[in-house]
Amino acid sequence: MQRSVAEELDRLAPVIDELGRRFADAGHELALVGGPVRDAMLGRHHHDLDFTTSARPEQTERLLHGWADALWDVGRDFGTIGCRRGDWQVEITTYRAESYDPTSRKPEVSYGDDLVGDLGRRDFTVNAMAVRLPSREIEDPYGGVVDLAHRVIRTPGTPEDSFSDDPLRMMRAARFAAQLGFEVDPGVVAAMSAMAERIDIISAERVRDELVKLVCAPWPRRGLALLVETGLAQRVLPELPALALERDEHHRHKDVYEHTLTVLEQAIDLEHRLGGGPDFVSRFAALMHDVGKPRTRRFLDDGTVTFHHHDVVGAKLTRKRMKALRFSNDEIDAVSSLVELHLRFHGYGSGEWTDSAVRRYVRDAGDQLERLHILTRADCTTRNKRKADRLRRTYDDLEARIAVLAEQEELAAIRPDLDGNQIMEVLGLGPGREVGEAYRHLLELRMDHGPLGEERATDELRAWWAARSAD
Repeated sequence: MQRSVAEELDRLAPVIDELGRRFADAGHELALVGGPVRDAMLGRHHHDLDFTTSARPEQTERLLHGWADALWDVGRDFGTIGCRRGDWQVEITTYRAESYDPTSRKPEVSYGDDLVGDLGRRDFTVNAMAVRLPSREIEDPYGGVVDLAHRVIRTPGTPEDSFSDDPLRMMRAARFAAQLGFEVDPGVVAAMSAMAERIDIISAERVRDELVKLVCAPWPRRGLALLVETGLAQRVLPELPALALERDEHHRHKDVYEHTLTVLEQAIDLEHRLGGGPDFVSRFAALMHDVGKPRTRRFLDDGTVTFHHHDVVGAKLTRKRMKALRFSNDEIDAVSSLVELHLRFHGYGSGEWTDSAVRRYVRDAGDQLERLHILTRADCTTRNKRKADRLRRTYDDLEARIAVLAEQEELAAIRPDLDGNQIMEVLGLGPGREVGEAYRHLLELRMDHGPLGEERATDELRAWWAARSAD
């Protein structure tokens, strides 16, 4: 661990050594703190660096002038000045303590006087370590190194005091469990359970940001399970714990909740198809895909259970929850669409779909097609290898058909053979409702028969218009 820290500090030397001397020469303390120190001990690299200092924000700002390539002070009210130097992003925050009024959503900030006091108000011991600069002396007053070695999440003081100061730390405990793969100290878990209702004073935006980080972490199942266990999920994402009460229609799994977490993990295994890093939309769609089941459960006389239309109901519940958490409209539309479409493939049977049906599948998925592929494949959690292989082969066949049609017909941009201007010219119309109806008619023909060509499309349009006028 010492070797890892030394190597990382040498890598950071162009920033930390210069800043350390700059602040020391001005009579101020400066220390690298938090995530960069923790991850240095884990052998991980950072380009976003957090510092804490005895200097007040206006003093920090003066010291950064002439050194930073760019400077911003959007965090000044919280004692933070940010800057960029080359590829490095830097935030420097004055020693501080913060707490919440029981009725307030915003922390009250007051400045502190020393590094140890500043570290004591931080969320967890593994984040309450610092490297004093420019001496590079490690400060670890709360046993963060030991907790890091034991892979445990623990608070510097009592968890009750910590969560009273900032209730969002309860969600951070779950997030760090998901990010680091660590266990959460039993005392911390107990405090989370006892104080879960305190999360209600935190703004939806801050809750959303923590949830996104948790879902995009390497082990989201750990964090989500902790939120459910402690009752926090009931307050921030109640659709998730509700699934634990439901059995899936084939009784293959303990409950829909366990099935959902498995689908999430299988979606993560497939997201390499998207070509990037963690993909929140596909992960959250996996998490929400069955949330309509509790509302749609019906028991039949023969003892079976059905969840008819849970895809449609689930999409509505997903949209409502994401709006409450202040997600962007684009994210809401993407996730809700995937939830609504996640059962569509099961109408494919053994490959009986017509080309028209395949085109509609692609059209309805739109720019979420690749994510729909991931979700649909991930949703197969049967332990029956023969059935799983059959479903996989069937979906392979569907994807192959999509690829062939896409090559032949440019499926990604399906549109009628005539555009709006051509429709108006053929029918002698001006802009209006009839043009939209004609456009949709030609689009349906395009779906049913593939590309028609301009001449046939014109004939079909005139025939439709004549029949419509006769009616």
